[in-house]
Amino acid sequence: MRHNAPMSLSLPVAVDAMGGDFAPDEIVAGALRAHEEHGIPVVLVGRPEDLTDTGGLEVLPASQVIAMDADPGSSVRKMKDSSLVRAAEAVRDGAASAMVSAGNTGATMASALLRMGRIKGVSRPAIATLLPSPGGTPTVLLDAGANSECSPSWLVQFGQMGAVFSRDRLGVDVPRVALLSIGEEPGKGSPFVKEAHAAMAEASWTGASFIGNVEGRDLLTDAVDVVVTDGFTGNVALKTLEGAMKSLMAALLTSLGERPEAAAAAQMLGPELDGLYRQFHPDTYGGAMLLGVRGVCMISHGSSRSLAVENAVRAAAEMAEADVVGHLTEAVADANSD
Repeated sequence: MRHNAPMSLSLPVAVDAMGGDFAPDEIVAGALRAHEEHGIPVVLVGRPEDLTDTGGLEVLPASQVIAMDADPGSSVRKMKDSSLVRAAEAVRDGAASAMVSAGNTGATMASALLRMGRIKGVSRPAIATLLPSPGGTPTVLLDAGANSECSPSWLVQFGQMGAVFSRDRLGVDVPRVALLSIGEEPGKGSPFVKEAHAAMAEASWTGASFIGNVEGRDLLTDAVDVVVTDGFTGNVALKTLEGAMKSLMAALLTSLGERPEAAAAAQMLGPELDGLYRQFHPDTYGGAMLLGVRGVCMISHGSSRSLAVENAVRAAAEMAEADVVGHLTEAVADANSD
């Protein structure tokens, strides 16, 4: 991943200080660290009376908070002075370069879509998340939850947008795009997957290449750069991987503490184990990006602590500096003109 400090960013990143299981304290702490350690301008969005120890960060007042379990659509429409809506409006109005939220995922998407608007030609926005690939570049998975039901043409567009994201976020020159299925052969999968494969095989892949189907076992390898699927399947795959990695790391640490010899070995391997833990932990990647809207929108996990928020702000700033939205707009326009 690119980790150049975006010192030249002129507009701040708008951080929803009220969203998330540990808001506002952990959100503010992460935003402040992104500002102090990486030089990223940040504006906090939320209730000023609830935000303490802001370290001098600017606060954009918002009197309402959309709950984690609230209905996304109706909440965004009714709660116009919510922190999520105000953050999205800051991007729309040119007062912020990007927005970050660990709050209600559906409401975050709805706020970005309704306030920022959709890129011309985009059928549906999609959530792009990074999956660790030990020893290699992370894999981009999309859609990770924005669209439970999709059409084959949407998956083509997801792949085209994912390729742009892979280039801008990860520096992959010619991303390899694949379709998630139950077998590598074109004839494997449900009728929908087979239709999607045919559509992707016939599509234009400027600056990228379609390599066919991949299976779930390929998600954490360097066999592919961008994996495309519908939002239901993508979210199940993502949550399954997160749960499996969490369980594996917990089992490993438990095993290493069962015998004195193992504990001694664990101390010797401390740096390696710590690096492995960070590589597989979601907080390292900060959050997922909503591709297809006219602004940078980073969606962090609801359980995000300060480290995740810090990394989400960094990623948002990097994507704003890289002009990923401009590149997405060009890619969609080029694809639609073919």
